[in-house]
Amino acid sequence: MTLELRCRCGQVRGTVDARRAYARATCYCGDCRTYARHLGQPGVMDAQGGTDIVAMNPLAVRFTAGEEHIAGLCLREGGLLRWYAACCRTPLANTPRDGKVAYVGVVAACLVPETDVDAAFGPPGHVVLNSDSAVGEVRRTPLAYLAAGVRIAMGIMAARLRGQAPSLFFSANGQPLRTAYPLGEDPRCEAGREPA
Repeated sequence: MTLELRCRCGQVRGTVDARRAYARATCYCGDCRTYARHLGQPGVMDAQGGTDIVAMNPLAVRFTAGEEHIAGLCLREGGLLRWYAACCRTPLANTPRDGKVAYVGVVAACLVPETDVDAAFGPPGHVVLNSDSAVGEVRRTPLAYLAAGVRIAMGIMAARLRGQAPSLFFSANGQPLRTAYPLGEDPRCEAGREPA
């Protein structure tokens, strides 16, 4: 099944091949909340502060329009790179800093239509990450979490054994194609992250 990836204003568009997905999870970590609040788009977080993410092989994602609008940021030194559509501040995905790691976490809010997202990846909340950081009660999913972790690790290792080249947000040598600007301390606090 192929789904449409689209930013809110429609300038960034693409497709996602659901067959290359590893797992769907809802993450309640403080960094995901900071990222969502910084971008200021409604509907990215659930009521408890969770972001719905579909982990997949980067080869699953193809941009068909608007790549020039894609920008990145990082919340802290060594942290994930977080990509968004600068035209309308729609969150798109997160990646490790090393493009040779075959992982991209696509933010489900940019996949449409929602009914196809559920049909392709199952309902949100089946796998929960960082439940202790939720802003309300969240059901823990230890077995689903473990199973998802194994699927992600196996997908990354299989891609490495195949010699899969970096793709999507990275050059052939694994370097980001765009600068992911660090979010300064003041915006981080304004975005809802507790000061260190």
